[in-house]
Amino acid sequence: MGPTTQEGRMGAEQEIRDLVHRWAAAVHGGDLAAVLADHAEDIVMFDVPPPHRGVRGLSTYRETWPPFFEWQRSGAVFEIDELDVVAGDDVAYAFALLRCGSPDELAADPDQRLRLTLGLRRDAGRWVVAHEHHSFADTSGPAG
Repeated sequence: MGPTTQEGRMGAEQEIRDLVHRWAAAVHGGDLAAVLADHAEDIVMFDVPPPHRGVRGLSTYRETWPPFFEWQRSGAVFEIDELDVVAGDDVAYAFALLRCGSPDELAADPDQRLRLTLGLRRDAGRWVVAHEHHSFADTSGPAG
């Protein structure tokens, strides 16, 4: 059972903030074990690249990271710009904006942000990411 008081929820929200910051640092550092550490075995991820129906299961999620790390070694940035967390007793969500891009991409579009949404649940007394969604705004056409 999770937090039931306001103080408990604030503690849970801080735990989740810490989890998300650890994850982002692990992604930026190319540390696959740390990227996977707080994710559920049955995670579902909707990512920017295909497959369009998502990635299901921790082993498949694991396979998505080496190509990203390869791209990131070109000098790309992956850092949290904004993070919001809401925690209930046993489920929570977080949404964030991240600077994610190569130096050239960020110079060409300094306002571009990766949008991140996480769904978390308590599992054996700890928070784990059960759902992860990444997206960029579609800038191919007129804004509106």
